[in-house]
Amino acid sequence: MKVYYNGDILTMEDDNRQAEILVEDAGRIVYVGDRAGAPALDGAEEVDLQGHTLMPAFIDGHGHFSNTALFTQTCNVLNASTNDELVALLSDYRNAHPDAKAMIATGYDHNFLVEQTHITKAVLDRVSTEMPIVALHTSGHMGVVNSKALEMAGVTKDTPEIPGGVIMRDPETGEPNGVLEETALFNLLTPLVGDAVSMTPEDLFKGILLAQQEYIENGVLTVQEGAAGANDIKLVRGVAATGQLKVDVVSYPCCTMGESAQETVRANKDCLNQYVNHYKIGGYKIVADGSPQCKTAWLTKPYTDGSNGYPWITEEDMQKYVDLAVDEELQLLTHCNGDATGDLFLSCYEKAMARYPEGDAHHSLRPVMIHCQTARADQLDKMADLDMIASIFVAHVNYWGDVHLKNLGPERAAFISPVKAAMDRGIVVNFHTDTPVTPPYMLHSVWTAVNRVTRDGIVLGPDQCVDVWRALKAVTINAAYSYFEEDSKGSLKAGKLADLVILDKNPLAVDKMAIKDIRVLASIKEGQVLYRAK
Repeated sequence: MKVYYNGDILTMEDDNRQAEILVEDAGRIVYVGDRAGAPALDGAEEVDLQGHTLMPAFIDGHGHFSNTALFTQTCNVLNASTNDELVALLSDYRNAHPDAKAMIATGYDHNFLVEQTHITKAVLDRVSTEMPIVALHTSGHMGVVNSKALEMAGVTKDTPEIPGGVIMRDPETGEPNGVLEETALFNLLTPLVGDAVSMTPEDLFKGILLAQQEYIENGVLTVQEGAAGANDIKLVRGVAATGQLKVDVVSYPCCTMGESAQETVRANKDCLNQYVNHYKIGGYKIVADGSPQCKTAWLTKPYTDGSNGYPWITEEDMQKYVDLAVDEELQLLTHCNGDATGDLFLSCYEKAMARYPEGDAHHSLRPVMIHCQTARADQLDKMADLDMIASIFVAHVNYWGDVHLKNLGPERAAFISPVKAAMDRGIVVNFHTDTPVTPPYMLHSVWTAVNRVTRDGIVLGPDQCVDVWRALKAVTINAAYSYFEEDSKGSLKAGKLADLVILDKNPLAVDKMAIKDIRVLASIKEGQVLYRAK
């Protein structure tokens, strides 16, 4: 038994926000409240918080755990600000890995290059024309490849377009220039490069542990694999079987990644909606469009350059996948960055619900719209009616808010990630980092939701700022609700798991602009200390 005391204890319970002590025993919270009302504590280990803050561990509403593991084994070009710097980073990486059969660069973002345009195969050919190279965009929705990769994939000027994607071409010759958007990248290059890299099981195992440690050190103890394939599940379950998976991983097989999500679920039915060695499958996932910073998210009104983006899938397929999830009484997460995609998802879900009477269990599946970047007010009204959860990528306001101003204009950009509008309608809102798109810094998401400051210092949509308490709920109890785990996680209450984080400062007490600088001092999973800052 342990007793935590002498610090701010934030319960995340609305009716009793702070407590004097917390008592944990055998991985469960047995008491939260005043010391005077505590049970007998004879022989209990006392943990002096030394004025620091104890609160529930953070829960990431959406991310890509397996991809995060993969990215630990790639060349990070995030700090490249010019084409020349990107080439130099890749060349150094190639020299340091002479036996590599292929190269994957991560962290690439054309929005932050001096050239202010996408690189092409010509840039990557400066690194090598003998091995395939892929520079994956940080959005996760496009990439650039060199000539060798195009050759190995058999992509030529005669290759037809792939539905839901674009093969960019030279306007004069029609030859592919190396830029591949959405399904064009995933369908053509991902299998090719995956085979070429041929990571050993040891490399993949190491990547999972490295990814896990990054989450743990940021106080995030429930994470998501938000577009799982059969190989992703096999990999993580393999680590889990050894007892080395310490965080809880919730996986959602993807219906739009070229394999049968239904078969994947059936093959892993032992962990469907229940944890086995900290791993469970929570339902299905649909990727329905792209990203607004790449202008591939599907909009009803065009971007400032006149384009509208495009969907990944047809209305027929969307309805098929929605019906699959609803009929099987499984939760469905759907990636909707553009408002046109949101219209499609909401329409299909409404049709699915119309087949079942009110009060039926099929109306209690807690569907989730992922990202909600350009969701309109009328769409939020429909989400509230459907009891649909909004998992909002609020960090976008900081990371790409200035890009959205340029791409969408001031009015729509100000309503990017409409957290307050959603919360005011009674929608359950959680925040996510979409890791590895952005790091799993949940306090950065809280800071962004409270302040809505872009990289250039612009307060983008101040009317959508929320108070700190509601922002903290989005990364704790609201996120737990999204996983059907509100009875065991997300707040400090007797009977719940002792999933805890110790912070050096109280987010409710510091200056709002300082929230993102709060440090995680310790992460505790079911009473076990997984991390303690040095």
